[in-house]
Amino acid sequence: MLAGWRLAGNRSLPARYEPAVSGGLTALKRRAVLSVVWQGAGLAHRLEQHTAITGNAVWGTEILSRIVQFSQPAPTVGHRADVPDEAEASRFALDVERLSSNVLTTVVAAKQTALLALCGLFAEGHVLLEDLPGVGKTLLAKTLARSIEGSFKRVQFTPDLLPSDITGTTIFDMPSGKFQFVAGPVFCNILLADEINRTGPRTQSALLEAMAESQVTVDGNVQDLARPFMVIATQNLSESHGTFPLPDSQKDRFMISMGIGMPSAEQEAEILQRSRHGTPTTRSVMTTARVLEMQDLVKRNEVSHPVVEYMVNVLRATRTHPEVEYGASPRGGSALQRASQCWALFSARPFVTPEDVQKMAPYVLAHRLGMRPGVDVTAEVAVAQVLESVPVPA
Repeated sequence: MLAGWRLAGNRSLPARYEPAVSGGLTALKRRAVLSVVWQGAGLAHRLEQHTAITGNAVWGTEILSRIVQFSQPAPTVGHRADVPDEAEASRFALDVERLSSNVLTTVVAAKQTALLALCGLFAEGHVLLEDLPGVGKTLLAKTLARSIEGSFKRVQFTPDLLPSDITGTTIFDMPSGKFQFVAGPVFCNILLADEINRTGPRTQSALLEAMAESQVTVDGNVQDLARPFMVIATQNLSESHGTFPLPDSQKDRFMISMGIGMPSAEQEAEILQRSRHGTPTTRSVMTTARVLEMQDLVKRNEVSHPVVEYMVNVLRATRTHPEVEYGASPRGGSALQRASQCWALFSARPFVTPEDVQKMAPYVLAHRLGMRPGVDVTAEVAVAQVLESVPVPA
């Protein structure tokens, strides 16, 4: 009846389905879901349709009308149909430029600092700020939240802070006679965990589920967090008395670790100028809905196979470095890929290059490395040496 059916692009219907085409529904035995996978240029298109199934899969006439969905030219090898186009990438870069400029009207810092914070936001990661007191870590987090019309909460971590002070708790409401959940500060778009190393490991670990799965479990009930959600945590490097070092499992949850650094003479003069009449106000230049759209674009950005192999080689080289006791985890590799996807879009590129990986590796991998005791090499130096030793694909 329809033997020899051909799809657009001169692609033939698989020969094994030809008998089913002419068989129709004559051998109906039961109703089920028939899933047919068409493999083409490394892509899989799945078609689901209620039709007849005998001992072998039988294509009913109903399903043939659905073949039209596949009658499009086959995508070229190495290209996904959902990769952002040049217009989407250009708009992404323009929005990032506008947002970073807005942040820097309030925060006096290098543009690189603002872009790294935005990378954490759009790559759906979390940021650890490790620096001296008073350089603008808190102001950066608050300004970013206001710029995207997002909700902002701040938690000052202290030794007596409890996990429920972060996640929330259940209380008994006398008038209604029922237990009610009272949400904690983690229910926001951007959470500032200020001086996270001043509280105990039990409270620090209360953020693990929130950071990994964007949810918290209180009294056995799962509560979803707002979207977008990002944790910006700070650590003061000048004091170690009365602090609790972050466990490796917690540090591994942060996509990016960075410092702001002390301002230059010109920047310090600018800080005094801006703060003469109080803290400058920040206007919103983006909505949280647009942030979610941009996060989706980041996940869709193209990563070619040679770049994937390059990232794998970098990750494995961190584990064999002579001064490194343990290298980056597979989670670190996923974070490196997502951050590189985001950084490429910052330059309006809908594909990742090895240069993007090299740019993000020091901020994504260094805090995940465990250095051997007594070595003089820092984690940052080890990452730099790894990047120099791993061949870059052409």
